[in-house]
Amino acid sequence: MAILQPHGHGHDNEIETLDAFDRAAAGGSLVGRRVQSLDLTDRTAALLAADATAAVFLGCRMAPDAAAKVRADGALVFPPVPGVPFDPYRGLLYTPGELFDGLDRDGYAATPDARTYAWFQRTMRDGDVFASMLRAVHDDAISDALDERLAGAPVVGVMGGHAMARGTDAYAGAARLGRSLARAGLTVATGGGPGAMEAANLGAYAAPHPDGMLDEALLLLGKEPSYVPSIGDWARAAFDVRDRWPEGGDSIGIPTWFYGHEPPNAFAGHIAKYFANATREDGLLARCTAGVVYLPGAAGTVQEIFDNATPNYYESRGEPTPMVLVNRTHWTEHLPAWPLLRALAEGRPMATRIALVDTVEEAARELLRLSER
Repeated sequence: MAILQPHGHGHDNEIETLDAFDRAAAGGSLVGRRVQSLDLTDRTAALLAADATAAVFLGCRMAPDAAAKVRADGALVFPPVPGVPFDPYRGLLYTPGELFDGLDRDGYAATPDARTYAWFQRTMRDGDVFASMLRAVHDDAISDALDERLAGAPVVGVMGGHAMARGTDAYAGAARLGRSLARAGLTVATGGGPGAMEAANLGAYAAPHPDGMLDEALLLLGKEPSYVPSIGDWARAAFDVRDRWPEGGDSIGIPTWFYGHEPPNAFAGHIAKYFANATREDGLLARCTAGVVYLPGAAGTVQEIFDNATPNYYESRGEPTPMVLVNRTHWTEHLPAWPLLRALAEGRPMATRIALVDTVEEAARELLRLSER
């Protein structure tokens, strides 16, 4: 029996698109490759001809004779999982169009995003070990795809509350912040939901467009200020903006079905949506290699501040990364996280990497300044 060894290092041995499969199969060898979530029913001849020793096929559709042949070569074949509204083996991040597919035709409840949340709620109550395994496999695949997408990119996180409504000065400020950071050459990453998260992703989307585009987009979005009472109307307004101004800038959204009542926003170009919120939270902050800006928020944002402060304090991820808190009154009086953060940092290297500012305009400048230290 063949020993399953990788073909190369890191992600080099993974095949996640049909083009990549065709290139590999043309050379006659799939030895040790990991083929993720592809429909290979039209690639039977290639599968019959290629050596699949020690390969692994994750959720790939194949004709029966092709599946039998690669198994005979010594490949492991994990077949597609029927009856679930998501692909646990997916090789790529989600797109907004994928999660909201069918929105205009059948409404939000029929979209893959909503159906996956409903499945999650049901299987959590059932305590089904098979379902929990599928969730874990899915989240690991998402982390793998996220690492591939962000490899070598300077990532800046923008954290803030989901309750920040479209049409408000705070929302507009968060959007300008996202635009400034993207124009500075940083990849903006958020929690992927509504409110401040959507605003920052919107700003990154607006970055390649003239300045007036963002002002117009904010006016259009203000007509549907919240995802309550209608997620569908809220999401359609975002897709209308995308349709009017196509080819926007890219950014990352990292939401979770754990907070499934909060939909993902449509302005993140790539979405890493998780089932496990703890995996999502830690993974988001760990990937913010260029620092994090914290807009006013509540319990979730406070948690994110100290989830990030801990590895900065212990330097468990290397040198501390910048942390910029925005709105002095909020972080010193309403939710006084700043005094504690400053006390933790005193006498440690992270003390030179934290800042408290009043405005989003200051935040972008301060983050860049702290990054130069």
